Amino acid sequence: MAKQLLGKEVAAALNEKIKAQAAALKEKGVNPTLAIVRVGERPDDLSYERGATKRCDMLGVAVEKFVLPADVSQEGLMEVIQKVNEDASIHGVLIFRPLPSQIDEEAVIKALKPEKDVDGITDGSMVGVFAGTDQGFPPCTPQACMEILDHYGIDCTGKKAVVVGRSLVVGKPAAMMLIKKNATVTVCHTRTKDMPAVTREADILVVAAGRAGVIDETYVAPGQIVIDVGINVNEEGKLCGDVKYQAVEPVVEAITPVPGGVGAVTTSVLVGHVVEAARRTVK
Repeated sequence: MAKQLLGKEVAAALNEKIKAQAAALKEKGVNPTLAIVRVGERPDDLSYERGATKRCDMLGVAVEKFVLPADVSQEGLMEVIQKVNEDASIHGVLIFRPLPSQIDEEAVIKALKPEKDVDGITDGSMVGVFAGTDQGFPPCTPQACMEILDHYGIDCTGKKAVVVGRSLVVGKPAAMMLIKKNATVTVCHTRTKDMPAVTREADILVVAAGRAGVIDETYVAPGQIVIDVGINVNEEGKLCGDVKYQAVEPVVEAITPVPGGVGAVTTSVLVGHVVEAARRTVK
């Protein structure tokens, strides 16, 4: 039976550290603050907003909400972005996407200051990830994967790591972050030939394919660490990952469950980014 890499344990450890850092900043007169920019009333946005607000409250981070109607104009949204950019009391900004069709999403992202981009969506943040600098912040999900590896004492140095998926949201930044941890990284995608042969060679397998159950027992080997980033809804209406857990778990050494794995860590990472953004403003 594989060891379960539980996100709640990782999040609990992160939360203690973040709470202490937020308290220390408040003693210096700095109140870490997250701005949430939401357009419309999408149920998934509202759900994530509730979770993020609750986590911020728990860890001592203030939240300001900028809620705009679904039919907001480009100009109206850009005015809000300019406002949060210029407000020194706001340290991090979370913009819910996708934005409505009348909005040029790329223009909105380009307008956001990288130093306030706690969700890792700007080009500046991507430069930081790929160059290994502190510019902006990495996307929360791949950093959550790294936090899990760190928490459970999984040393990436010299290990073969395979990432399934090449999106800028998870796959590519995860690959860069694994390289920073001295792993030797291969990225697989839809055009990869004989993907099971590649993934079976991995010591660490990060799956961010965006398709439910795409990885089964033929893709894995004994001794592997499997990080399942996928969040999907199966035919029974239940949450599931990109990995067929029941098939893969008996084979590998350790695995993150879905739910209860990577997703449980991402909100803490987001709040941690807000606190770090606030810390960087202290001279």
